[in-house]
Amino acid sequence: MAKRVSKPAAEMSADLRIVVLAGKEAMLRTVYTTKLREALEAAHGDIDVLRFGGKESAVAEVLDECRSFGLMTTHKLVIVDEADQWVKEGARALVERYAEAPADAATLVLRTDTWRKGKLDAMIEAHGAIVHCEELPAPKAAAWAIGRCKKEHGGELTKPAAAALVERIGSDLGRLDAALGKLALMAGDGEITPELVVREVGLSREEEVWGIQRTLLSGDSEACVAHVRESLDVSRHPGVLVVWAMTDLARKLHAASRGGREGTNPQQLAKDLKLWGPARDAVMGAARRVDPERARGLWEACVEADAAGKSGLGKHERHAERLAIRFASVMH
Repeated sequence: MAKRVSKPAAEMSADLRIVVLAGKEAMLRTVYTTKLREALEAAHGDIDVLRFGGKESAVAEVLDECRSFGLMTTHKLVIVDEADQWVKEGARALVERYAEAPADAATLVLRTDTWRKGKLDAMIEAHGAIVHCEELPAPKAAAWAIGRCKKEHGGELTKPAAAALVERIGSDLGRLDAALGKLALMAGDGEITPELVVREVGLSREEEVWGIQRTLLSGDSEACVAHVRESLDVSRHPGVLVVWAMTDLARKLHAASRGGREGTNPQQLAKDLKLWGPARDAVMGAARRVDPERARGLWEACVEADAAGKSGLGKHERHAERLAIRFASVMH
């Protein structure tokens, strides 16, 4: 599915009869659902809200619910989660027939991480909308956080603080919202400042690991060893985690370097290696400079160090220091 820019929540109108909310940003799917429900309530008063799971609910059951009249209300909001499991090959024809003439007294919302594009899309867009809920770029995530903080948490998040927050925990709106609730309480009647963000919002383990990997790509031996020591002595990460971060990076470097020399499409290669955002550009760029055989030797050294540490042949901490120097040598 091609990545598209998500439509503004203002387009969630009461006239929509089928809406697809597709993308891995679950918080955006929730926000759009809420906007749609508010629009329907403004137009119809009280509405029935029914939820179905895509894996266990039959297509006929859900569509019958859309077509049946409510006893107490004039409109229904019918939500199907994991909709990619619901709109399967065997049932897709039923959904297509419904999409051609959807019930006027119901709005069907299909929420899913992924959506397979096909002729159903045009049928849906004739009566509704397909909204792509992908992760926002950092500036838009920061702007979203400022508005969300004021509206939902009663706090004032400054622009520098919003940028610092996104830098520390990324653009996942669910994580940002959870952090905003905590920060708003701590700030009280005052502004949420960058200093408060840095003090109270810690980096996740995954981001700490990426921090180590980013330094290892620099080719600076002193910086590499210093970051490893800081991870072990200050952040108190176990040695096995640090060596794992090194092994993970060496594996990706080797695969990207070899794939690049073999002519593999860079975008597909990055996707296969699960490289996203800054990590993708940094690792793919480094892989273009590294000989595949040297990268393979580095990966093998990491695997051997991990095995040795787990077998009692030296501590992971000492292995990590030696590997840091080897990384610098390969990347220099």
